[in-house]
Amino acid sequence: MTAEERALFKIRNLCVAFDLFRGTLPVLDHVSLAVRRGEKIGLVGETGCGKSVTMKVVVGILPIPPGRIASGEIWFDGTNILSLHGGRLQDVRGRIGLIPQDPSASLNPVFQVGTQLRDAIRYSHRHRNLSAKEIRRLAIDVLAEVGLPDPVRNLSNYPFQLSGGMKQRVLIAMALAANPELLIADEPTTALDVTIQEQVLRLMREAIDRRNLSILIITHNLGLIREFTDRVYIMYAGQIGETGSTRDLFNRPLHPYTKGLLASVPKLTGEGVPFGIPGTVPDYLNAPSGCRFSPRCDRTTEVCASCRPEMILIEGEHRVACHLYKEEQEDDPQAG
Repeated sequence: MTAEERALFKIRNLCVAFDLFRGTLPVLDHVSLAVRRGEKIGLVGETGCGKSVTMKVVVGILPIPPGRIASGEIWFDGTNILSLHGGRLQDVRGRIGLIPQDPSASLNPVFQVGTQLRDAIRYSHRHRNLSAKEIRRLAIDVLAEVGLPDPVRNLSNYPFQLSGGMKQRVLIAMALAANPELLIADEPTTALDVTIQEQVLRLMREAIDRRNLSILIITHNLGLIREFTDRVYIMYAGQIGETGSTRDLFNRPLHPYTKGLLASVPKLTGEGVPFGIPGTVPDYLNAPSGCRFSPRCDRTTEVCASCRPEMILIEGEHRVACHLYKEEQEDDPQAG
């Protein structure tokens, strides 16, 4: 049985475009991924590759217009989210928790932490019938769970009175308070210093294991991915280029873009020199019709620029979307 067949959450061939005055930007191009129950999944790519757009579509915060879902499906526990409306849609999306990437921008500066946390609990589908006293008790408990010191006092604080790490803990608490089954963490440690990052990651791991949650973590931090995730999806310019277990992907990268990403990471031992990937991300208005990495790839062929490569199974769950491996499979029918 494939990862997709066992998945709690899956995206199938999602295409998202933005209609602007200068034209239509096809940002997401047939994106597919899957998250099984209790699994930690990474979605990796450089800034502007479409990671956050994917997240916004899932949780329903993509601005429409200018954004537009051109095609595709998003399934959660056997239900296509994109086919739902009204209360039913809110119920399903309420089972998905979001940890935004910027705690300072995500918390309203004019409301106390307790007000915002209690609202998150009150309007979640699982806690609609709780009394005000029960909601306050739950807010205190979840702040204590994420390790925020003196949770009773911090309920009456405003966001500016908290440090960056404390605000990030509040956002994690707000995501956990609704008792979700899937967490989506969008760059959860970007705004934090290194020591606080480690604390937040340990907190997230403990909460996920304790509650048996699934998580989709969106980041460009390969160190975080290697330490935290079970499987990885590599995204470039709105296309998934490679996917597989974290171990396989780091030990045997296949896609030229994945190899370039790993080669660009400095080594703590000082061995070797990190190399950047030449060129820039393509303009979505004039994106290549084939593999979008082809203008920067040192192994590109004529077919790469005109034909979008299909995802090819190499071994186990390791798949790659690259014409180089299609040619190898055609030469060796037993490959993969």
